Amino acid sequence: MHEPVLPSAPAWHAPGAGARSDVPATPPPARRTGLRRLVSPAALTGSLTELAWVGAHTLLYPLGTRTERLRPDGSYRPGEQPAAVRALFAADPLAARIPVVLVHGLIDNRSVFTVMRRGLRRRGFAQVCTWNYSPLLRDVESAAEALGQHIEEICRATGHDRVHVVGHSLGGLVARYLVQRLGGDARVESLVTLGTPHGGSRWAHVLPTRLVRQLRPGSALFQELAAPAPECRTRVTAVYSDLDQMVVPSSAGRCDHPDLQARNVLVPGVGHMSLPIHRGVVDEVAATLAGLRTPAVDTSAAAA
Repeated sequence: MHEPVLPSAPAWHAPGAGARSDVPATPPPARRTGLRRLVSPAALTGSLTELAWVGAHTLLYPLGTRTERLRPDGSYRPGEQPAAVRALFAADPLAARIPVVLVHGLIDNRSVFTVMRRGLRRRGFAQVCTWNYSPLLRDVESAAEALGQHIEEICRATGHDRVHVVGHSLGGLVARYLVQRLGGDARVESLVTLGTPHGGSRWAHVLPTRLVRQLRPGSALFQELAAPAPECRTRVTAVYSDLDQMVVPSSAGRCDHPDLQARNVLVPGVGHMSLPIHRGVVDEVAATLAGLRTPAVDTSAAAA
């Protein structure tokens, strides 16, 4: 079975691109490798978009340093209604029923989700909030515990039992650890990761800090995440790119775990920082959170 592949509309102003089905009508063409892939028009356009967005994000970064104050929308609060009635609120996420929590990556903040947050709200998600964690993060485990506490606060404030989580880069790994190892699946309905190093990254060998060492392929953290998780209830979707400069090799952006039955979505020609602003990715995230995508085990070869 082939994994879904999103068309590579390279910029936030590019024409909308809908996600393809889990099983394409025809097999995707063979992917280019090596230098030919790097100098292809799609890759060059994606690289230029990445540079432009990094520059814009640098200007937006100071605006995202302050932790966002949660402002629940009372019109979507389930309240003290019976469970059968409350279930109706979760049946249509596109009607803005379930809160969405956005979690940024390493040495970043909520400003990276400026475009995605607006895009999700335009698609009907009214309760979209962000979570900032300290740039002095010690390890993934402590960050996951803090995220779990933040989600509990959101559930108390909104009256919902569960939330959706979208994590970019390290944020996706933190959220995965929460749902897989700390029982966070009781609160997280679905998790979408963007450019997350589920298999580690070779760049992690560059810095010797405790946190970065955890991101090395085969580290104790990834061995723990590879352990059985038969009772994990959270739906997981991993969106990754063959042009990701931070997740090396790019196949490490896939989440391959037999118990999670994760769905992997390849977005060709999109840089690491550009994933949260790519229109096709925003469409895919919205459709996934709305329950329009179903997890499927795929056996296609990952991008090199």
